[in-house]
Amino acid sequence: MKQLFTLLESSTFLQFPDLYKSLGIQETRFQSTRQFNKAIVRTAPDIMLAEFIYGFGNNYAGINISNLDVSLRALQRYAPHTKIILLADKLEHSHISKLEELFRIDASLTLPVSAKDIETAIKELDI
Repeated sequence: MKQLFTLLESSTFLQFPDLYKSLGIQETRFQSTRQFNKAIVRTAPDIMLAEFIYGFGNNYAGINISNLDVSLRALQRYAPHTKIILLADKLEHSHISKLEELFRIDASLTLPVSAKDIETAIKELDI
């Protein structure tokens, strides 16, 4: 069974557990990057599905682009073969290109997304 780690910090994202089950994927859901980062040290997921939040005015003096920089660095180190799907608000989606300059992103979707959108993205990953 394939392993999916979802990192969704907002409570507005719809969950799709039945879809994942039908695709033979076991989902582990995280609501904080700290929990996620600890988990990938122990287990390398096949897929990461994460909500991208652009850091318009973060406290890192421009070092980090988004909420996902640290997690993507951890994936590079501990789970380099994990496929990455990002979800972004329409107004922030264009900023994913800045993240792609530093990290491999396999797919990105604009919120809101449907189960069909997620299914198509997962099937296109070739895992």
